[in-house]
Amino acid sequence: MIDQNEDTTTDASCRRGLFRQHDGPLTADLLLRPGGFGLGQLPVRHLPDATTPVTCGYCSTGCSLTVHLQHGQAVGLSPTVDYPVNLGMACPKGWEALSALSATDRATTPLLRDRQGRCKELDWPTALQTFCTRMQAIQRQYGPDSVAFLGTGQIATEELAFLGSLAKFGMGMLHGDGNTRQCMATSVVAYKQSFGFDAPPYTYDDFEQSDVIVLVGSNLCIAHPILWQRICRNPHQPRIIVIDPRKTETAMSATIHLPLQPKSDLVLFYGLARILIENGWIDREFIEGHTNGFEEFSGHVAEFTLERVVAATGIEAATLQRVARCLHEGQRVSFWWTMGVNQSYEGVRTAQSIINLALMTGNIGRPGTGANSITGQCNAMGSRLFANTTNLLGGRDFQDEGHRRHVAEILEIDPHRIPDRPSWAYDQIIEGILRDKIKGLWVVATNPAHSWINQHMVRDVLSRLDFLVVQDMYTTTETAQRADLLLPAAGWGEKSGTFINSERRIGLIKKVARAPGQALADFSILRLLADAWGCGLMFRRWTSPEAVFQLLKELSRGQPCDFTGIADYRMLDERGGIQWPRPAAGGDDHPQRRLFEDGRFYHADGRARFLFDRPQPMPERPSEQYPMLLLTGRGTASQWHTQTRTGKSPVLRKLYPRDIYLEINPTDARRIGVKPGQRVVVRSQRGQLVARAFVTYSVRPGQVFLPMHYESTNRLTLAHFDSHSRQPSYKNCAVTVLPWETADGSE
Repeated sequence: MIDQNEDTTTDASCRRGLFRQHDGPLTADLLLRPGGFGLGQLPVRHLPDATTPVTCGYCSTGCSLTVHLQHGQAVGLSPTVDYPVNLGMACPKGWEALSALSATDRATTPLLRDRQGRCKELDWPTALQTFCTRMQAIQRQYGPDSVAFLGTGQIATEELAFLGSLAKFGMGMLHGDGNTRQCMATSVVAYKQSFGFDAPPYTYDDFEQSDVIVLVGSNLCIAHPILWQRICRNPHQPRIIVIDPRKTETAMSATIHLPLQPKSDLVLFYGLARILIENGWIDREFIEGHTNGFEEFSGHVAEFTLERVVAATGIEAATLQRVARCLHEGQRVSFWWTMGVNQSYEGVRTAQSIINLALMTGNIGRPGTGANSITGQCNAMGSRLFANTTNLLGGRDFQDEGHRRHVAEILEIDPHRIPDRPSWAYDQIIEGILRDKIKGLWVVATNPAHSWINQHMVRDVLSRLDFLVVQDMYTTTETAQRADLLLPAAGWGEKSGTFINSERRIGLIKKVARAPGQALADFSILRLLADAWGCGLMFRRWTSPEAVFQLLKELSRGQPCDFTGIADYRMLDERGGIQWPRPAAGGDDHPQRRLFEDGRFYHADGRARFLFDRPQPMPERPSEQYPMLLLTGRGTASQWHTQTRTGKSPVLRKLYPRDIYLEINPTDARRIGVKPGQRVVVRSQRGQLVARAFVTYSVRPGQVFLPMHYESTNRLTLAHFDSHSRQPSYKNCAVTVLPWETADGSE
């Protein structure tokens, strides 16, 4: 038995800042004995005045933070100086990462809601039995597909793999998706279709190597400030082209800002392609040697004349010509996009229109180039590859019998336990609840009652479930408040595992603090649930996060994401994270590696594909009743998603307005009689909210902007989706704005 106060750290591990975990099997006795254990509860070793680097748990940049410990307690942190991602820099969220662990609303014990709506405390054995008894009863009555799960990009890769495997192979759930559907599904599909695999081709070093940088729908300065600093380090005086309806902080620093009409991106990029082709500003050798479909694409864009593009985008012809010339004259042109592209009803084709520009100009596979999607969540890439939701483990296909057999062989399970068809997407799971097809839902480390589009609708849908289980750090999230059963989970800094960042770098997270009360690491909760469900034998090898890491290595073998050359967690710690691919044979240790340097892609013929489609009209245009177009996005570098964690920090709360605010152009403010700071009512067909008016020229007349972090924003948004990726289109819907004094200002 391990004593909680025992100090078994060796001198060598102290110098490296490594924490040795329990090496034996994770039995229920170990996990649940008095005092609370689990991987979220194993003792932090007493390391007086020690430091240890840990990958940050907020965004996809994947910075390293050096945690400072005194007598085994984390007392502060600083950015890791020599880590190849952040090079000694940290954003406000990183500096305050530890504050989320000491919040007063932490979930510390399982809670069960009774018929009167009151929550009572449970011990873990009762909570586990309740989960299994009620979920299994639903499956018996309505069929195995009547329960589903919603995961996240916020927990460790090993936990994601365990969640998806336990739910699908062990519990028989067919349907499960992750909140990465809200941020990255567009890019996943775009890369798969264009390149043959979900493979962001770049490395962060490309920010410093480009001489032309194109940022599309990305307020990089605010959303990814460390990456903006990488641009600031660029010694080549790059021309920066920002394509965004708003004059964001990033646009203010641009060489050229294109304030295009919202959702005219596809027309813009097809028009730029036409100019490049007409002028012969393309790389014929690369196109002919490494791509398919260019002639068809060339014929498609021929109809996007300069006049048509000007009319659709509102960008002057001379500016369009100037941008095309910049793309031609640049020796190293890199294209970058984030949510302004991804969260669109035609986001996949828009992302592919950017990929097409990179392909046709030969700007891929070389330093300072690429068609580059910047991820959102800290472990969205881990979720994309190993969550067992949109694809079978390691980027495989559920519908491929050979893939199923191969995965079953590696995991030593019956291949018939692996579903032969893919899951419903997130929105289809929500619709399945509405259609009475799904009666039980398990939500892990995400908050759909806040973050999902058309908030009133999703809250109503969640209320229709027979059984809602929420596994989270906090009791106060909008979704946890609706749970029938709440399972208290450890957070970042209270458990170990790996994250995979935007540039495909696998980084290590470590336990530097004890989880409060009876809270357990998600990995430990899953281990216990497997035993309670009766499928523990199937997961007998899943004894610890590092044991699962070894399984994931084998699952990656031969895949584009092969990382079999990474020996163990210690190697990750010593090398400062390692990018995939890093195969056992032929792997190199260069700290920055981009893909496609040999011009070969992941389709069977080794070629990339030009893909395109006709632009579609905006699903909900402004009208006489709702005359303004609502845009949403990140408001400040100090907020994160639903503020579940950033809202716990007094420091971060001081860095952004407490109450929701609406950016509105002075012309519109004068027209409706609104002054700066005045309360306004913002209404859509789905709901309304009250906000403070922030009168600014950063938005154009006829458009308004709300930050996504505030709870009420998604009362307004329209539930429409990209047809290829099923990603929600958060960025556009019709609203009206009225002074609060002249409207019914109730919320």
